[in-house]
Formats: sequence, C-alpha cells, structure tokens
Amino acid sequence: MPVFSRRVAVTTFLAGVASLMVLAGPADAADITFRHASGETTFSKQPVKVLTFDIATLDTLTALGVDVAGVPKGHKPDYLSKYDGGNVLTIGTVFEPDYEAVAAAHPDLIVVAGRSRAKYADLAKIAPTIDMTVNSEKFLSEAEENVRKLGTLFGKQDQAEALIAKLNASTAELKQKSAHAGKSMLILTTGGKMSSFGPGSRFGMLFSDYGFQPAESTGAKGMHGNPASYEYILKENPDWLFVIDRDAAIGREGAAKKMLDNELVAQTTAAKAGHIVYLDPTSWYVVGGGITAMQKTVDQLTAAVDKK
Repeated sequence: MPVFSRRVAVTTFLAGVASLMVLAGPADAADITFRHASGETTFSKQPVKVLTFDIATLDTLTALGVDVAGVPKGHKPDYLSKYDGGNVLTIGTVFEPDYEAVAAAHPDLIVVAGRSRAKYADLAKIAPTIDMTVNSEKFLSEAEENVRKLGTLFGKQDQAEALIAKLNASTAELKQKSAHAGKSMLILTTGGKMSSFGPGSRFGMLFSDYGFQPAESTGAKGMHGNPASYEYILKENPDWLFVIDRDAAIGREGAAKKMLDNELVAQTTAAKAGHIVYLDPTSWYVVGGGITAMQKTVDQLTAAVDKK
C-alpha cells in the first residue's frame, strides 16, 4: 500500500476521511486521528498489517476485500473459514491476547471490540489500536457506521456504501413485514438452560432495529437476559419464538431443538403456527455487527416471516 508521505496519496485519503476523522495537527499533515469507542487513535499511514480480536471487523474487512494478518482462536462462520486454519497468525483469544505474538507481528493496526475491549489499553501500547464496540441499544446505526469507517480507512468507500445500501433496503422491507407479524420472544439456550432477551438487551435489535413486537411484559435488558423456563414461554405465549443456540455458536453440539421439543412449548401459538425460528447462532452470538452477518440476519428473518 502507498505510504502516506506521498502528496497524492495523502490528499486522496484525507478527502475521504474528512467526515469521520480529524487531523491531529499542523506539525505532520499525514497524521490521521480515528475516532472510536475508546477514544481516538492516530495513524501516520494507511494500515497494511492488521490484527483483529473483533470478528465483526474480520467479517467486514473480508467483505471489503481487505486481508487480515492475525485473528483469535475460536469458532468462526464458514465464510471466514480461511481464518480458521494455520495460514493466519493466531493472536490468543478474544478474552486473552497473546501479547508476545501480537508484538512480534509488528502490526500497523490492532482492532478490539466487545469481549476484547478490556485489553484495549495494553494492546495500544504495542501498536495503534481502535475499539469498534457497538452499543446494543444503537446496534444497527453504530454497526453501519463502523462499516463506513473501515471502508474509508482502507480506501473501500464505494464497496462499503454499496453493502450498507443493500442492508438498509433489506431491513426496510423486513420492518414492513415484522410490524404485522405479532408478538415475539427471543431466547438463548446454553448448557441446558435458557434466558430471554427483550428490548434494550444485547439482542434487543430484534425489536429496535428489525421491528418485531415484544411478547414479554417485563422485558429483559442487559447482557445476560433473564432466566426463562418452559412455563414462562407458555405464559407469555409468543406468536414467534426466536432461538439462539449458544452451544452451536461456539462449536459445540447444539441442543436447542431437543430442549424445546416438549409439551409446554408445543402449546404456544408460535409452535402451533410453525413459528419457532432457530437463528443463525454464529451471526448473532459470534459475529454480531459484521456486514455479512447483518445481511444474513435480515435475510433469515425476512424468509421466516415470508413463510407464514
């Protein structure tokens, strides 16, 4: 990639990032400051060697055609399988970076978010680091803004805008349909237990961004939801029951379908209508705000509503 000391490259890059970044100061016209969830990070050139602990960023950069040099261990969706082998540097886990491996790689950019954002300060001592954490209550708007920022940073503005436009059109179509779908409940299963997630929770985008109406009268905000039982599901009696199988998301044997195959759940309106939807667990639990995962989510929800 061109070094930003070149006049033409600097001019082109700065024109593209003007709305998202600010110049650090007149001392070095090539310095760029990137605003993110943990502050601002200054770059003296466009990053070339990228390490990311954030799978959503890995998703988006892959969609934009930007190669990533290092990723954490852990289950990834099929479309990111090239990062699951031995050809890419392993940099620890999303919770515990391998600092020696990160430092030895001499990256131009490190990306953290969500599960890895607690390590931001330590990683920022090694190389320029940005935090792409998304506020779940502003999920879609902030996730889209991250796509736009990454597109700008890597000179992929046109590709980013095209992907965002497609997502926006799909989401608008979904919301027209979901508004008339009836009341919905979202539960996560893991280790034989269940939790429900309502508006304002980590999965509240089902209601706030995708337009489904909540079935729960009490709601379930926060990161971990509320413990749920089969009796609770029957009491709330949703028209649609959306399910995230966490075990399947992290590469274990999923058990959600077996758990929900019982007489109590069978009495719900959702079960009688064939409206129990097993969401793509990797998109919801592992990737989140990546542009490909978001498009897959909207497409799956639209297909489910269309089937009714």
